[in-house]
Amino acid sequence: MKATVPEVLFVCLHNAGRSQMAAALLHRLGAGRVRVRSAGSEPARSLNPSVVEAMREVGIDISREFPKPVSDGAVRAADAVITMGCGDACPIYPGKRYEDWDLEDPAGKDLATVRRIRDEIEVRVTRLLEELAGSPAAEA
Repeated sequence: MKATVPEVLFVCLHNAGRSQMAAALLHRLGAGRVRVRSAGSEPARSLNPSVVEAMREVGIDISREFPKPVSDGAVRAADAVITMGCGDACPIYPGKRYEDWDLEDPAGKDLATVRRIRDEIEVRVTRLLEELAGSPAAEA
């Protein structure tokens, strides 16, 4: 078993949709095998209500979460930084694993669209978890 738990930072523009969904999904799926944070390069005032509802539908309550600014320390602490539409506003450090996930922004979208974005994020999060922490069965 690995001595350290990998840390993942999800960053999007407003930290009100995509990065919040990704963090919540990885937190649930990772079950303690990863540490998860999310942030935004230009944080919104609150979460997207359709995102909160779409997550509630899969049994995850993010209603108490709030958009947070990306910090230098959060990026430095992360083993993997996953960006989602924040462009050049995301700090880059040598030796970090970076991935840019090209995902539709749920802002202003209907619930059906937000569900599709959530499901696409879940597929990517599952793949990322397997790459970073392996499958739970492999550690047993």
